[in-house]
Amino acid sequence: MLRLALPLVAAEVGWMAMGIVDTIMVGHLPNSAIALGAAALGQVLYHTLAFGLAGVLFGLDTVLAQAFGGRRIDDANRALQHGLLLGALLTAVLMTLTALLPLAFPLLHTDPHIVALAGPFLNALNWGSPVLILWLVARRYLQAFNHVRSIAFTLISSNLINVLFNWLLIYGHHWGPVRIPAWGVAGSGWSTTLSRFYQAACMLGFLLYYDSKHGYGLLKTRWQYQRSRMRQLLRLGAPVGAQIFVEIAIFAAVTAIIAGFGALPLAGHQIALDCASFTFMVPLGISAAASVRVGQAIGRRDPEGARVAGWAALLLSSLFMLTASGVFIAIPQHIARGFSPSPAVIAATVPLLFVVAIFQLFDGLQMTANGALRGAGNTSVGLMVHLAAYWLVGLPLGAWLGFRRHLAAVGLWSGLCVGLILAGIALTLLWYRTTLRLQAICAAQPEPSAHR
Repeated sequence: MLRLALPLVAAEVGWMAMGIVDTIMVGHLPNSAIALGAAALGQVLYHTLAFGLAGVLFGLDTVLAQAFGGRRIDDANRALQHGLLLGALLTAVLMTLTALLPLAFPLLHTDPHIVALAGPFLNALNWGSPVLILWLVARRYLQAFNHVRSIAFTLISSNLINVLFNWLLIYGHHWGPVRIPAWGVAGSGWSTTLSRFYQAACMLGFLLYYDSKHGYGLLKTRWQYQRSRMRQLLRLGAPVGAQIFVEIAIFAAVTAIIAGFGALPLAGHQIALDCASFTFMVPLGISAAASVRVGQAIGRRDPEGARVAGWAALLLSSLFMLTASGVFIAIPQHIARGFSPSPAVIAATVPLLFVVAIFQLFDGLQMTANGALRGAGNTSVGLMVHLAAYWLVGLPLGAWLGFRRHLAAVGLWSGLCVGLILAGIALTLLWYRTTLRLQAICAAQPEPSAHR
């Protein structure tokens, strides 16, 4: 599990580090609260749509891992082809919806200065949508085939490109006749888009390299549209996409509510969200590894191997998230100061980091259990759990604490905390039930003959 998970964790951390760098560099613009608020609004709106729609592609995890486990390489190649077609359709929907998002800005009742900066930032991110989807599809194939180091390399190296373009485009520079204007918050969006073009190019290069090296026959696989394959991807992926949308949308809803409290609470919220998202990348990477390992074991008809892989992933995730929780409790001021030198922004951030510390373990459990269940082919249960935990319990409770108990952003985050705790417990119990079923399958298999 570690051999597969560590490069994927490095990849997810590299992915999130891009957002962290964006926030830090935007946070050092003049009037950092306004700049951070605009970046927060643009990021959460775009990511809610992008990863909700792109989550449909996560159905590839089950199909590709089980095909590779069963050594059905041609089947995996055809799944990738249909995944690329599905990705193209999702890209068109994503870009259309993102272009329409600024029309809803007047409904947010937030600072007009924040809205004015968020629009161009969102537009810059939108132009990176095609390569973002392409990267996600190619990544699913490579990780299912255990080529995870290439994913880690791509995301870690893309951070260097992101830092460079952030430095150039946010603040602007002038070298003799060459003059790069300072684009501020929008420059951060264009930097992210350019970095995603690099990521997609790397993924395509690695696909061709491994296809040539191992003889997967990817380029030799004849294209033929099969409705049954597309239905399978949608059947497995649609619940995952809906689940991711439900999970990210809850943070989008909280961001929209907190935006009404003013620039300072929104800036503190963005920093806390970046911190929580950063640690979340570790169980996200472990979750991807769990999905692959469980799926491969089931593909080779090894239910005991699938059971052990899932629990190993949950153990690794729990150990890390408990450590992260201790860090948030021990040094919240130092963490906040790394994002913004403003004492007011730091004061708005620290109470939220304590809430983040409380739900770390459960956030890791729910994500990792989801990955194990996805590898086993159960992609729908996470959606039901998240709907109940976040929208029926977490958001109403957070709104009550925020408005009726006058806890504002801390109250809303506390409601999310309760929802994450419930989701973590429920999905871990559902994985336990799945392991019982896997044990029953293992027990029902005939013992190998001593003469064989």
